[in-house]
Amino acid sequence: MLIQHERLLKTPVMSLQTGAELARTHKILVDPRDLTIVAYELEGNMLDQHPSFLRPVDVRELSNLGLIVDSSDEFVALDDVIRVKQVYEYDFDLIGLDVFDDRKKKLGKVHGFTIDSSSFVVQQIVVKRPLFKSFGDTELLINRTQIVEVRDTYVKVRSSAQTSSEPVKNLSREFTNPFRAGSVQPEAINSETRWP
Repeated sequence: MLIQHERLLKTPVMSLQTGAELARTHKILVDPRDLTIVAYELEGNMLDQHPSFLRPVDVRELSNLGLIVDSSDEFVALDDVIRVKQVYEYDFDLIGLDVFDDRKKKLGKVHGFTIDSSSFVVQQIVVKRPLFKSFGDTELLINRTQIVEVRDTYVKVRSSAQTSSEPVKNLSREFTNPFRAGSVQPEAINSETRWP
C-alpha cells in the first residue's frame, strides 16, 4: 500500500507490550542513493538517548494507532547502526529539491513523496509546478522508475518525450552519492555534471 510521507510524520510509536505511546516520529531519514527509508528520527520525553531512531525493519505493524513496535528496546542511537549515522550526517531532505528532466527543463520542486508501506521505499515523488506552469497541472506524480539522478540540490528525471521502448534502468545504479567529497574521479567526469 502506498502512503503519503506526511502520514508518517508526528506519528505515535506504540509499544505492543504496554500499549503506551513511547515516542513520535520527527523526521524521515531517506537515503539519497536508493531512496529507501533508513530510519525515523524520534522525539519524546521517554527517550533515553537523543537523537534516537526507529528502523523500518523494527516496525511490527503500521496501524491507525501509529507505528507498533515490541518495546523501546527497538530504538537505536546514532552510533549503533553505521548506515543510520551515515544518512543522518548527509542531512538530506527530499522535500524542496528542484526537479529537472534530462533535457534540463525545470519541472518544479519536490512537494512530497509516497512510500510503499511493506518495503519502506519511496515509490513516487510529488512535484509542485511553478506558478506560470501550474495552470494545467498543479502537481506531477513521478514514479521512481523515471528518476535518473538525485543530488543534494536537485532531482533529475527521465523526460516524458522519450520513447517507451527504452529499457528502464535499475534505480539503485542510477544514483550517485550527492555528498561525495569534491574530488571527482577521472572516469566519472561528464559534461552534464555542470547543470543546474
